[in-house]
Amino acid sequence: MRTCGATAAAFAALVVAEARADQIVVVAERRAQATSEVAGNVAVIDAAEIARAAADHPSEILARAPGVLIHRNNGQEHLTSIRSPVLTGGAGAGSFLFLENGAPLRSAGFANVNALFEAHTEIAERIEIVRGPSGAAYGANAIHGVINVLTPAPSPEPLAAGLFVSGDTVERFKGSAYVSGTQGAHGVHAAFSLASEAGYRADSGLDQQKATLRHDYRAGALSIRTVLSGTNLNQETAGFVEGPDAYRDPDLRRTNPNPEAFRDAKAARLSSEIAYAPREGLTVSVTPFARWNEMRFLMHFLPSQAFEENGHWSFGAQSAVYADASDRLSFIAGLDWEYTEGYLTETQSLPSFGSFPQGVHYDYEVKAATVSGFAQARYALGARLTAGLAARADWTRYDYDNRTAAGATGRFLRPEDRTDDFFTLSPKASLLYALGEGAAFLSYARGARPPQTTDLYRLQINQTTDGADPEKIDAVEIGWRGALGPRIDVEAVAYYMVKRNFFFRDADGFNVDDGKTRHVGVEIDATARVAESLTIDANASYAAHTYRFDREVASVPQATESIRVGDDVDTAPRWLAGARLLWTPRAVPAELEAEWVHVGAYFMDAANSATYPGHDLLHLRATWRVDARLSLSLTVRNALDALYAERADFAFGNERYFPGEERTFGLALRARL
Repeated sequence: MRTCGATAAAFAALVVAEARADQIVVVAERRAQATSEVAGNVAVIDAAEIARAAADHPSEILARAPGVLIHRNNGQEHLTSIRSPVLTGGAGAGSFLFLENGAPLRSAGFANVNALFEAHTEIAERIEIVRGPSGAAYGANAIHGVINVLTPAPSPEPLAAGLFVSGDTVERFKGSAYVSGTQGAHGVHAAFSLASEAGYRADSGLDQQKATLRHDYRAGALSIRTVLSGTNLNQETAGFVEGPDAYRDPDLRRTNPNPEAFRDAKAARLSSEIAYAPREGLTVSVTPFARWNEMRFLMHFLPSQAFEENGHWSFGAQSAVYADASDRLSFIAGLDWEYTEGYLTETQSLPSFGSFPQGVHYDYEVKAATVSGFAQARYALGARLTAGLAARADWTRYDYDNRTAAGATGRFLRPEDRTDDFFTLSPKASLLYALGEGAAFLSYARGARPPQTTDLYRLQINQTTDGADPEKIDAVEIGWRGALGPRIDVEAVAYYMVKRNFFFRDADGFNVDDGKTRHVGVEIDATARVAESLTIDANASYAAHTYRFDREVASVPQATESIRVGDDVDTAPRWLAGARLLWTPRAVPAELEAEWVHVGAYFMDAANSATYPGHDLLHLRATWRVDARLSLSLTVRNALDALYAERADFAFGNERYFPGEERTFGLALRARL
């Protein structure tokens, strides 16, 4: 028992130490820096949290960051909210930037609204989240937020290996394995993950495979990190259940009105970060990369039930120089570029009805080129006060080739071949004031992005591409990060953002290219070490996301979806919150976690006439560390068996829902070999 108690005490001490540490992040400035030096918000979900949660879907782990809501939808699909409503379509794809080791998962203009299923989050070393625009650092798509998934570094040992397997009561089985090690200047980490689900709802199973191979080389001033990753998803997709409070019906919620729906997706990425530091305070970095992806799915959420195929391949490079000119001045400057070729087809097999004709709706290719230059400087105005200035200029060109007859067919409009150019400028200014072990910060930032290619070339009748301008968001943020005594760490932030040229599809199915919205909110992220073995993490946000323009929607039954100034944007909860109580008893080598997740009420339609009441979930996790290399875990998701909706929507005159899973028990084994 003495050995067992010592192991438990060491583990409890490690958890407390990790909670107090000033974490290192790379997402804020594209280089490693302590969170205390970041003039803005940043959230980090580390490897211990990722392993503890053993998430079935990225939405579970990302709910631990304030102001973030990921709607799970079906299988591995999702919709994202970061300081925003839950956005769909081109707005949902292009408003958030998803990175792998600092490189975008997809090309600008070809984003995937479900992009997180392409990231290998299951084995990540950590996940970093910046809320709000990061255009000065990353450019296009960094409108509402950035999520950076970092792959594990090779083990410093010559050879290390690990295995994770789990299963649960809805016939979901997962497994991950890795081999890692370092010999001399070379290190390798290889990881593979598998998932297979029978499906909580009828005809909604899936199989997914992910793989990551990382090689590190370090010799003197030169370091090279090369990462090859890929994913394959084969999913049977469940559609919305419809009707008032349909998600509460114990039988209806398990049905699938679209058993023919599916999604098949593949992606592969290769990047190599080459960094050379000839002297202290100077680093030159170049990261060439290449990507490829393709996807096929049935558009079950539209009356046409059309079949879509899309994909693109691309290559490019990120480059930067990091220099400390003096004790007071440092700067970053660089150039990014990429070339992309992509395609999209949409075909309806159903017989023609209304304005939905049978046959080809769209068939086009787009060649795209992007060149971006950026610069940033930080200057210490005094012993405590540091000022930052940054700007980025992005030039994008789309060369569109229509591969079918131009003009209108039913409600669909196919433009003639054309070329479009866009130029955006994203500035940022910040002040950081050191306060003991913490800091206060104030910043202004702009995010900007060109329209998605689907926004420009996937048109409806009576529309043209001429009205589409780059979307812009201007944000002011003020915050404080620090400690309230020796046991409580806090980050508190308030923000005000205005977005112009908001591009979305209204209830009539027509593109809106000149929308305007306002986003105002406060966020709190806190950790309290109640005792040596007891820690509480909590996050909360309150935000108002409102329309700042009017738009009539005339057709029936969508007429009730007309937009008015001051109305809440649909699917925008005012309140999001969560808390996790972690107990690591000193007497036994175990950890127990209870997690509460709160999603507040939100309007389901633009006219604010239909409301989803929100929900509260309780998840329980227990891990027994058999020894230093083996642990067993029990998880109870939705422990109170709440009947809730992952997504609540209102369309075509009906309430529509993706029901959330009922209480689920899971058992897992984790071994270090």
